[in-house]
Amino acid sequence: MSDQNPDDLKIKGQQKAAWDDSAEGWKRWWPTFEHSAQLVNDRLVEIAGVRAGNRVLDIATGSGEPALTAARVVGNSGRVVAVDMSPGMLAIARERIDAAGLTNVDLVESDAESLRLDPHSFDAALCRWGLMFMPDLDGVVRAMHRALKPGGQFATAVWAQADKVPFCGLARDAIRRITGIVPPPNAPDPTKLGDTSILERALTAAGFRDVTIEPLIVTFEFPSADTFADFRGQIGGTRAMLSKMPTDVARNVREAVVASAREFANDSGVVRLSNEAICFGARA
Repeated sequence: MSDQNPDDLKIKGQQKAAWDDSAEGWKRWWPTFEHSAQLVNDRLVEIAGVRAGNRVLDIATGSGEPALTAARVVGNSGRVVAVDMSPGMLAIARERIDAAGLTNVDLVESDAESLRLDPHSFDAALCRWGLMFMPDLDGVVRAMHRALKPGGQFATAVWAQADKVPFCGLARDAIRRITGIVPPPNAPDPTKLGDTSILERALTAAGFRDVTIEPLIVTFEFPSADTFADFRGQIGGTRAMLSKMPTDVARNVREAVVASAREFANDSGVVRLSNEAICFGARA
């Protein structure tokens, strides 16, 4: 990691701390999240052409997806290597893998840029909602290309632009106004790759061909606006931010999130957030 940009290292250090800090929240919420996200897991595995006996790489696996989905497809004759920088998130992935009775998944603690992978050693590579958080996008994509066998497939999902992803963007402006925090332009952001040309250029520059791009609607459902606010306050960047805020500011942020979520509630108070994910496929 010593040859990496110091600013990138700082960003990754902050992200690692944030993910570890919110791991307890993800342990509570991953069943709700994955219930809706499973169609993305399935589609990425399909785009990557994963089949029995394959060796598959999953970077930024978080609590274990799409690694678990791929592991069920490759079976006992295949292998999945699942990578994440957060030991807290990997602990959740390990619990899930063990509970599912899977013995064909190896977990590796590392950020994507620091991975040392044997060339042409994987049949497929996957990344779900991870690339937008990686400071060196071009370097990561090149590494995926090197790691794949000739003709191997890389499949990844990113979020569309913020106005199409209320799950991430809801109450964003209100939160920034309340906290006074405006992230710098290079800060990691879940909708950073909503402009598809950015990732498409990176894939092409890395040597990938036959790039495909397709939208996929993912709908998350919460029993109430308060429940959604609980979720947002216990995971990811929102939790990291709120942990540093005075009590009254944190309370105002929660109220803003609840108010915004209510705009998506039906007559029973159930909040349904439909979001656009973008799935990319590319051949090495």
